[in-house]
Amino acid sequence: MEIIYERKINYYETDKMGVVHHANYIRYFEEARIYFIEMLGQSYKDFEDRGIIMPVLSVECSYKSSADFDDVLLIHTRLTELGGVKARFEYAAFNKKTGAKVCTGSSSHGFLDKSFKPVNIKRKYADVYESLLGSVEK
Repeated sequence: MEIIYERKINYYETDKMGVVHHANYIRYFEEARIYFIEMLGQSYKDFEDRGIIMPVLSVECSYKSSADFDDVLLIHTRLTELGGVKARFEYAAFNKKTGAKVCTGSSSHGFLDKSFKPVNIKRKYADVYESLLGSVEK
């Protein structure tokens, strides 16, 4: 399942050259990931309230073209891997007006409990696992 998150670029996110600073794309990926989970009827806040923490294990981004202030990005987000203790998301951002691919990327996440120990959500939070599993796209 692919979910599209729409994000307008703010002026403060640009650099001296007038383009989005490269580090901001990682933030956009996070926003898109949280939106993805919300569109599944879940909430990252609910995960945390239940004791599930999803730290980033790795993140990567490949830049294809630039985005500027006031551009709107469409960030296509997919959950491509889900195990009991890990998940992986992939992203592709496009300029809404021009259709140009701006960047692609991915992030890997672990599942931890409140004491920061790995937790197998398949066993301990089967409802969460099942709701995410239905959206996995390879």
